[in-house]
Amino acid sequence: MAFDGDQLSALAAVVHEGSFDAAAQRLHVTPSAVSQRIKALEQQVGRVLVLRTRPCRPTDDGEVLVRLAGQMELLGRDAMAQLVPAPGASRAAPSSRRLPVAVNDDSMSTWFPAAVADLPADVLLDLRREDQELSADLLRDGTVMAAVTADPRAVQGCRVRRLGAMRYLAVAAPDRRDRWFADGLGAEVFAAAPLLAFNREDGLQERFVASVVGRRTTTPHVHYVPSQSAFVGLVEAGLGWGMVPEVAAAPLISAGALVEIRAGRHLDVPLYWQHWALRTPTLDDLTERVVRAAAKALRPVRRHGPPSTAG
Repeated sequence: MAFDGDQLSALAAVVHEGSFDAAAQRLHVTPSAVSQRIKALEQQVGRVLVLRTRPCRPTDDGEVLVRLAGQMELLGRDAMAQLVPAPGASRAAPSSRRLPVAVNDDSMSTWFPAAVADLPADVLLDLRREDQELSADLLRDGTVMAAVTADPRAVQGCRVRRLGAMRYLAVAAPDRRDRWFADGLGAEVFAAAPLLAFNREDGLQERFVASVVGRRTTTPHVHYVPSQSAFVGLVEAGLGWGMVPEVAAAPLISAGALVEIRAGRHLDVPLYWQHWALRTPTLDDLTERVVRAAAKALRPVRRHGPPSTAG
């Protein structure tokens, strides 16, 4: 079955922009033209591809075609960049290639910039900040072509590469550690001590407590701080204790600004690079850069079998 490129682009634009009107502005056509293209595509495949909600969302079948639209665009731009000009003709300036990538905040604030600091001039990044536990969803619906994720299971149509483990330390300001944990590291003590979490999906603090006391506990004293730099700053200021990447915590521990709640106890979070199962120079180059930067910054991950490819 051959797909029409304009119809696929219309579907992708509606999903990425969230509405038919916004998609029309992006494509420089009328909302009616966008609607007609998507309707024709849905008639061709015989199923609904996008839910007309606010914002618009792709169906499972729609996710497959949104991903296809992005792959076709990337392949086309890479092909154009490799075309040899005819004799006597000057080479046209390469068109920009945009790379939508999902990266968790801790990686974006520590090791990931080294991977993309010297990208080619015609490559434009579109970084989406997303928790490593949830970034696979953006791959699944075609919003991004690659992601740093904590899930080793390949999303349909994607490949997975091990990157390494980000080590987290449980830290607090010295005077706060002495005050909150003066009576030891029991479950009741942890339940009373204020802590910081990145967001409501952040379970690192609870996992650390369970590793120390042997069972899951909860605390009503949670501050949500969805910024790595602000998170570290507020732990240092004494608002609460929290799990901080080793690379960010180590200098502050050396300076005496932070102390570990329990020395020698840490959590290692394995990270993986998931990307479309597509071979293009642009995506291959990005993958090589990310793997190389991660190898320098992250800790090795124990292997539990070969990386996988889905679809």
